[in-house]
Amino acid sequence: MTVKKKAWLKVPHTYTLIFIIIIMAGLASYVIPAGEFDRVEDEKSGRMLVVDGSYHSIDRDPVSFFDLFTSIPLGLEKGAQIIFYIFLVSGVFGIIRTGAIEAGVYKGVRSLEGREKLLIPLSMLLFSIGGFSMGMAEETIIFVPIGIAIARAMGFDAVTGTAMITLGAASGFFGGMLNPFTVGVAQSLAEVPLFSGIGFRFVVYIFVLAFAIWYVSRYANKVKRNPEKSVIYDIEQKEKQTAGLVDLPELTGRHKLVFLAMIFGLAFNIYGVFKWGWFLTELTASFLIMGIVSGLVGGLQLGKLFDSFIEGARAVTFGALIVGFARAITVVLEEGKIIDSLVFMAASGISHLPQTLNVVGMFFTQAFLNLFISSGSGQAAATMPIMVPITDILGLERQLAVLAFQYGDSVTNSIIPTSSALMGYLAIAGIPYERWVKFIWKLILGWTLIACLALIAAVALGVS
Repeated sequence: MTVKKKAWLKVPHTYTLIFIIIIMAGLASYVIPAGEFDRVEDEKSGRMLVVDGSYHSIDRDPVSFFDLFTSIPLGLEKGAQIIFYIFLVSGVFGIIRTGAIEAGVYKGVRSLEGREKLLIPLSMLLFSIGGFSMGMAEETIIFVPIGIAIARAMGFDAVTGTAMITLGAASGFFGGMLNPFTVGVAQSLAEVPLFSGIGFRFVVYIFVLAFAIWYVSRYANKVKRNPEKSVIYDIEQKEKQTAGLVDLPELTGRHKLVFLAMIFGLAFNIYGVFKWGWFLTELTASFLIMGIVSGLVGGLQLGKLFDSFIEGARAVTFGALIVGFARAITVVLEEGKIIDSLVFMAASGISHLPQTLNVVGMFFTQAFLNLFISSGSGQAAATMPIMVPITDILGLERQLAVLAFQYGDSVTNSIIPTSSALMGYLAIAGIPYERWVKFIWKLILGWTLIACLALIAAVALGVS
C-alpha cells in the first residue's frame, strides 16, 4: 500500500501566497478603520515624509471583489520601472555569462588546485564579487560540480566543494554593495540615493565573508583529518571517485576583453551614480551599453547576442513579475485606505522600544517573510512601502529600513527550503537537505548575530 505524503507539509507556491495576501488585504479593508497621515515634502531630499502625530480617521472605502484583480495590473504598472530594470539588467548578465564567466571562474578555481590553504578563501572571495555586483544566486549552480571535483581531489567532501562556491556568492549577496536586484530596488522604493551607504555595507561584507571563510575552512580541515566527520560521510563512501576534473572551457583573449568591458562598465555605473546622481533609467541604459560591448568583443554576432539577452531576461521572469504582484498588495491597502492605519498601529506598538530594537525587529520580520517571498525584489516591493513610513515616524533613517530588508532577505537564503537556488545546487551536489542544515545552521546563527550587531551600529552611527 502506497503511503501518500501529507499535502499540508508542502509549502505553497510563492504566487499563491501573494494572492492569498492580496485577498486578506482586501478583507482587512472591511475590518480595519480607514485613516491617513499628513505628508510634507522634505526640502533637502524632495521626498514625501510622514508627519508624526498627524494620523486621523477618514471615511471607510472597502475594496470590491473586482478591485482585487485590477490591483494586479495596477501593481505591475506601478512597478514597471523596477520590473523592466530587472529584465534588462538580467538580460545583460545573460550576454556576459555566455562563455566568459564560466571560463574565467573555472580558470581561477583550477589554478588553486594543490593549494588547499588558498582554495577556500580565494574561491569564496571570487564568488562573493559576483554576489555583491550582480546578485549571483542561481548562477552558482553550474559551478558546483567543478567545486566538488576539486574539493574531493584535495581530500575534502562535496559539502566543502558546494559551500566554497555557493556561500561565497551568498556572502557577497549579503553585503549587497552593488546588487541591483535587492539593494538597488529597495533603495529606489525607499527614495534614497542608489547604492548609498556603500562604505558601511562593505565593512559588514568583510565580517560576513571572513566568518564564512573561517567556518567552511574549519569544517573542511576537520573532514580532511578525519573523513568520518563529514555530514555526508556515508554518501562520500558510495560516491568515492578519483580527482579527475571535468573538461574546462579555455580562457581566451576575447574572454579577457569581456571581463575588461564588464569591469569598466561597472566602474562607470558607480561613477554615474555618485557623480551624476544616476537612477534606474540611466543605470539600465549603461548596463545595456556594457552588455552590447561585452557581447561584441566576446565574438557574439548580433543575433546570438540578443538570443543570450533574451535567455538572461527569461531566467528572471519569476522574480521580475513577482514585483508587480507584490506591489498589488500595496495597491489594495492604499485603495482600501488602510495602509496608513497599519503603519500607525505598527509604529504605536513599537514606539516605546529603543530604536535599535525597532530595527532589529524589522530584520527578523524580513527574515521570516523571506520564507514565503524568496524573491528579493518581490520582498522589497511588498514590505518597503510599510517599513519606510515606520522609520519616518520613529525618526529613523530610511537607509535602516533598507539594511533591515537586505540582511533579513539574505541571511536565510542558504537554509530555507523555498529557495530555488539552494534546492537547485543541493540537487546537483547530491546533498540531502537535512544534511546541509546540519552543516550550515551554526553559520546562519553567526550571520544573524553579525546582522543584528551591524544594524545596532547603523543606528548608533546614523547611517544614511
